[in-house]
Amino acid sequence: AIELDPKYAKAYYRRATCYLQTLKYKQAIGDFKKLLALEPQNQLVRMQLDSTQKILRKVEFEKAIEMEEEKSAAIRCYEIIAEGGCDVDKGYTGPVLPTGEDGKYAITIDFVREMIAYFKEGKSIPRRYVWEIVLGAHSYFEKEESLVTLDVEDGMTVDVIGDVHGQFYDYLHLLSLTGEPSEKHCLLMNGDLVDRGSWSVEVILTALAFKWLYPKQMYINRGNHEAKEMNRTYGFEGEAKHKYGEQTYKLFAHVFTVMPLATLISATQPPSGSTKGAILSPEGKKRYFVVHGGLFSKDGVTLDEIRKIQRIGQQPGQEGLMCTYLIRALLWTDPQELPGRGPSKRGVGIAFGPDVTKRWCQANGITGVIRSHEVRQDGYSVEHGGLCTTVFSAPNYVDQAGNKGAFIRIDAAGSQTYTQFDAQPHPPMKPMAYASNGLANLLM
Repeated sequence: AIELDPKYAKAYYRRATCYLQTLKYKQAIGDFKKLLALEPQNQLVRMQLDSTQKILRKVEFEKAIEMEEEKSAAIRCYEIIAEGGCDVDKGYTGPVLPTGEDGKYAITIDFVREMIAYFKEGKSIPRRYVWEIVLGAHSYFEKEESLVTLDVEDGMTVDVIGDVHGQFYDYLHLLSLTGEPSEKHCLLMNGDLVDRGSWSVEVILTALAFKWLYPKQMYINRGNHEAKEMNRTYGFEGEAKHKYGEQTYKLFAHVFTVMPLATLISATQPPSGSTKGAILSPEGKKRYFVVHGGLFSKDGVTLDEIRKIQRIGQQPGQEGLMCTYLIRALLWTDPQELPGRGPSKRGVGIAFGPDVTKRWCQANGITGVIRSHEVRQDGYSVEHGGLCTTVFSAPNYVDQAGNKGAFIRIDAAGSQTYTQFDAQPHPPMKPMAYASNGLANLLM
């Protein structure tokens, strides 16, 4: 459109939007400036230009700081704790995180339940407890591969949960339906726990507390919103800093990079019923590839390649490992109805068709891809001839979409059942309350 009419202002605006979604701030700034040359009185664009320039300066400053820092945020938090710089205030009267015989904090189910009740009252636990929860989960994440294998033994079930996006009260209702993690029941949260909703901190702390308590029954995949650039724009950075301070946000940002990128759910029992047309593992069992976004911009990607990705400490920016086609796909891609591959409607990554899904599943012995990343009015949808399922678990998304939430239960034979649920009453939510000014409502 710009080539046909260099004075077509809307085209510059739309291209700037795409640049913002792909984190290409310099190019977006260039298009905003061209647009202002055509419409010098457009105050909205002027505000967006100013916001984008501020974000670019902040990003470049933080990159410079990160290059100077050799220690991870987790190591720095351990040091601060050892120095006595993060002790619990003596006046605190809320839930108490118990200590073991060695004097170290140890989590219990009673504490988790009391913490959840405390959060429901709008109260905050001490910063020290927050750090202990995040560090406790971190200690297990760092031992996991980028592709986690979850074997569903006889008598076990696994619930796959999609995007929650800081909707804490809906998340609690969801947990009442799934049940807590236990020896016979696992939960797998498939990314995007934070951003947009007003209680992202409470959601992520609850999930990480369960990970610390039940490391072999609670699993969390990274989503595209477990990333610095998204947190800055969509609210989690501001919320975490407001509630618990700068160092706490740095700790969250680091632990996001330690989360696995995908999970392979493997049935251990023979499939029940007819398996005609089903793709099975080499052992003749069903198995599901669970990932936040989706598949890849080229054929031939193997499970081993995903398993060996060096993810820790990496952000999905425009440079370095996390910008490769593989990681972008895992976090960002979406299915499309047409065969082949096409441009993403988000302006990030690609869209993949049913033939792409079928070839990849056949090559890797995958019964189906389960992904999230998109609102579905019924909470889930089955696409690509049954080989690709989307599950979304934030009902009435940001109090506007009117959709149901859902989760998927998988048993030891690989059978799937779907449960839908509605949004729950909650205190007034202020979507984007902590988000960056100017850009919050521009990006999707």
